[in-house]
Amino acid sequence: MNAAEGPAEGATTEGSTAADATRAEYCVIACAEAWRGNGEVLASPMGAVPSVGARLARLTFAPELLLTDGEALLVGPDGEVEGWLPYRRHLALVTGGRRHVMMGASQLDRFGNQNISCIGEWEQPARQLLGVRGAPVNTLNNPVSYWVPRHSPRVFVERVDMVCGVGHDNARAAGPSATRFHRIPQVVSDLGVFDFRTPDRSMRLVSVHPGVTVDRVREATGFALTVPADVPYTRTPTPAELRLIREVIDPSGTRDREVRV
Repeated sequence: MNAAEGPAEGATTEGSTAADATRAEYCVIACAEAWRGNGEVLASPMGAVPSVGARLARLTFAPELLLTDGEALLVGPDGEVEGWLPYRRHLALVTGGRRHVMMGASQLDRFGNQNISCIGEWEQPARQLLGVRGAPVNTLNNPVSYWVPRHSPRVFVERVDMVCGVGHDNARAAGPSATRFHRIPQVVSDLGVFDFRTPDRSMRLVSVHPGVTVDRVREATGFALTVPADVPYTRTPTPAELRLIREVIDPSGTRDREVRV
């Protein structure tokens, strides 16, 4: 079924239907898939849903992923200490491309430029945000995906007010030194999944979450997306994945507090 027609009516195995999964759990699955096939890299998720997704990936199809407590330890999916990761070693992973981070974005444009610094002109912004932080180094040295829990034209904008995370157009303009390790594998929002696999490396709609139509995604996006003729739904969590999400990884339901339908 084309996603533009409305919600899917499929069923998974073991008697669990697509209706059993919440929107937040579809977002968790989409975030987890960002690390599929990455190999032994450090997963750096930012946000509740990406964190649940990274742990789910580690427990299922990506057992080689490394997880961190965000400070100096490598941990397992249950938080048990597995090793030590001093800051200098963490930076070595970043500059060597051995990390895949999923960051947030206050603004994101069609080429994947991300802004987390300010709204308005830099010299006199209307609103001060986090600041540039490590976004430029992240995007130029290791894969960076993005998680947006509130998909709206205020976030998905024609042009970001300030470039923090470097998009495809700016990396291309800077030359080979910027594009050599530059990768933006995926963008996940509460409406769908996106990538940049187009001739000009602009954003493309990959899938929508059940209950979301293509028209709704278009209305919530401040620029013209590339939309294929047939847009599938984000894959349904398996019963085993739902059990892990609900009973092992996130029994307190932090995912549902980040995604409001």
